[in-house]
Amino acid sequence: MNPVIEIDVAPPLATVWLNRPDKHNAFDETLIAALSDALAGLAARDEVRVLMLAGRGPSFCAGGDLNWMKKSAAYGEAENLADARALAALMQALHDFPKPVIGLVHGAAYGGGVGLAACCDVVVASETARFCLSEVKLGLIPSVIAPYVIEKIGASAARRYFLGAEAFSAVTARGIGLVHEVVDELEVATTATRLAELFARNGPQAMRAAKTLIRDVAGRPIDDALVEDTAQRIARIRVGAEGQEGLAAFLEKRAPRWR
Repeated sequence: MNPVIEIDVAPPLATVWLNRPDKHNAFDETLIAALSDALAGLAARDEVRVLMLAGRGPSFCAGGDLNWMKKSAAYGEAENLADARALAALMQALHDFPKPVIGLVHGAAYGGGVGLAACCDVVVASETARFCLSEVKLGLIPSVIAPYVIEKIGASAARRYFLGAEAFSAVTARGIGLVHEVVDELEVATTATRLAELFARNGPQAMRAAKTLIRDVAGRPIDDALVEDTAQRIARIRVGAEGQEGLAAFLEKRAPRWR
């Protein structure tokens, strides 16, 4: 049997492939555990500077596997809570991954697949990709993915797509902030790789700190506390080893050593 996750590492880039093509890469407990383990392993590898997340077969990720959902329907509340916590932990691990994450979306991105896309820093989607937050059609809610999806698309768009459960195009997804680039399906991989290589040229610790900065600053009022916090952050970065090397390389007109 093929592994449900495939990992290709070609430093400084790594690609994680969802590998249940016959199931449209739908979630079940095995895929959730395997993807969680893959993220933990790659986060610890210094030679990996940028992560790309993609799906084998005709779809990126079609949400929950039917057999998995059938089993969960027979669970009690405690078992359902454990199941939901595992998926919630996966989404948080992807959202908080300490390196840039680029999602490559084609085909269907439904339910939890939208959640995966929302947790990526940048999403490149094919022109024919389709998105749907379909949970309410089943009498459910997109609960554990909601923080990440709403962070990307905002409450107004969430009101429409959480409640309507209508499918929407990659162009619409770009318009509401879920997707950054929409390209021909044959160009998804090359576009994502170009972006990944661009990111990989930057300071790895600076990118980690920039991701934290975005998370910590977004939505906060611009008050004295925030102004002071941002001043302290740049002061620490400037005197750190990577900041010193980056400034020296710029002034000496050479490539920084991390490249």
